[in-house]
Amino acid sequence: MKVFVTYKIPEDGLKLLKEKYELDVYEGEEFLTKEEMLKRVKDADAVITQLRDPVDKEFIDAGKKLKIIANYAVGYNNINVEYAKSKGIYVTNTPGVLTEATADIAWALILAVARKIISADRFVREGKFKGWKPKLFLGYEIHGKTLGIIGMGRIGQAVARRALGFGMKIIYHNRKRLPEEIEKKYSASYVDLETLLKNSDFISINVPLTDETYHLLDEKRLNLLKPNAILVNTARGPVVDEKALYKLLKEGKIAGAGFDVYENEPFLTPGLEKLENVVLLPHIGSATFETRSKMSIMVAENVIDALEGRKPKNLVWND
Repeated sequence: MKVFVTYKIPEDGLKLLKEKYELDVYEGEEFLTKEEMLKRVKDADAVITQLRDPVDKEFIDAGKKLKIIANYAVGYNNINVEYAKSKGIYVTNTPGVLTEATADIAWALILAVARKIISADRFVREGKFKGWKPKLFLGYEIHGKTLGIIGMGRIGQAVARRALGFGMKIIYHNRKRLPEEIEKKYSASYVDLETLLKNSDFISINVPLTDETYHLLDEKRLNLLKPNAILVNTARGPVVDEKALYKLLKEGKIAGAGFDVYENEPFLTPGLEKLENVVLLPHIGSATFETRSKMSIMVAENVIDALEGRKPKNLVWND
């Protein structure tokens, strides 16, 4: 049996697959075109896809032998899941293993934006630092402030756990309120979204992209933010109306923002890259050696289960 891998993943996962199957691993740096993907999936029994791969009806129909589409990511909004399911093809993701790494990046963005780390680093590298000054790169303190967490799942809770060390007040909004014991664990208070936006000094977005969360933070809601608010997004770009957020940032109506994901990834809203009150990362939330290796093993195990007649552990549907 043959496994098509649309972009090379860490060796730990590939090693598991090499022991059992023929592998067709794309080794290039540029992403495969749609035409190349359609050609290579034709004789594949399984495909390991990336978040940026458009796994639509045409692709699924081209893979006439497919038993599984294993996404090398926790998100899977790039896949037409319902159509794959209707064709009897499993769809899996890699949940859980990237929780801590993503929470780390959320906090890296909070700190970098609040304390102007990137601008200050560039200032020194350019030889502009001539000595300490009272008002040089003034930023915002984090300790004791209010952190609003939108999406209090595994990653949201990991972000909250880190916030406890900063003595922050934690408020959160979630699709469903969490059990009382979890709220007590993080000293977190449940509020509606509008209340969170109005009262948070820092906001971390940790929700999946669904029909309900598309532009969850639209222009109207973004305008509820405090002038000193800092927003970071390590979830999915389209959760935020990026053009509306850009306008607020450009006009100085909020303090700043940190991005690891973008609405039209990899493309930015024009002008965003010129703003000094933003930090822009290239979707590296899970980019640690440990996490990416664990993801490769998980995606390989999903493929092995499917090809050996077992239901994969990480199906994206519950039944």
